[in-house]
Amino acid sequence: MTWNLFHGRDWPPEPELQVRAHKGSFRRGPRRGERYEQVNRDLFDQFAGLIASVAWDVALFQEFPPSWRDRMAAACNADAHRALSGRNWLQPITSLIGRWRPDLLGAWEGGSDTTLVRRAHAGITDRRREILTWRPELRVMALTRLSTGVCVANLHLSTDPSRAERELLDAAERAIGFAGAGPLIFGGDFNVRPKASEVFDELGRRFGLAPPTAPDRLSHLLVRGLEVVEHPAALPPEARDVTDPETHLQIRLSDHHPVIGKFATVG
Repeated sequence: MTWNLFHGRDWPPEPELQVRAHKGSFRRGPRRGERYEQVNRDLFDQFAGLIASVAWDVALFQEFPPSWRDRMAAACNADAHRALSGRNWLQPITSLIGRWRPDLLGAWEGGSDTTLVRRAHAGITDRRREILTWRPELRVMALTRLSTGVCVANLHLSTDPSRAERELLDAAERAIGFAGAGPLIFGGDFNVRPKASEVFDELGRRFGLAPPTAPDRLSHLLVRGLEVVEHPAALPPEARDVTDPETHLQIRLSDHHPVIGKFATVG
């Protein structure tokens, strides 16, 4: 699974609530709509409950709150590899503020690309953090080697598509170098849509990495040296809804869809 967690925030589908969430606020939620609410509070329990309930062996997260690593790993019975990305200069102060009022800081709470591996599936034998670019914002890649021999590259690229394409090819070359002849999972939030870019053809041609999730998706799980059992697909928006027991309204976690694929070793 790969999922951009939006710094542990919610993003209700009702436009008026989105505007308020985007501006940030000292005010504690919830702000109520017709079916949804925007809560502006710590949502670790809701994210952890949903993530732990999904059947995955390896999970790649972007915009993952750095302070969540150990608690999320424990909730999922997993080992973790956290690669800090941008805006982490004032940790742990920003994490405390983010837990109090997450919409007040937004991305300025700090973030990470964090990979979880369920212990029942495999262990982690090697962790590396690769810096892809410093400007206009620090972008990194978490490279993780599993005890099964599979390697995992977890990345979140720049929002400018042309810059993201260059970063994507650079990241693929480095990930292939890390994996060597072994199988590779290469995924995350690429910020590139296949219908608008030829870079996915180049990833397949030069590095053997495929298949993209869907023509209109930004998050992808590409593989090399693995059999595609179930093509990567985004879960429907409602899959990330949880019910607030106090108001009985829905909370929609993150502004991104989780993407899930199933792969098997060859031979």
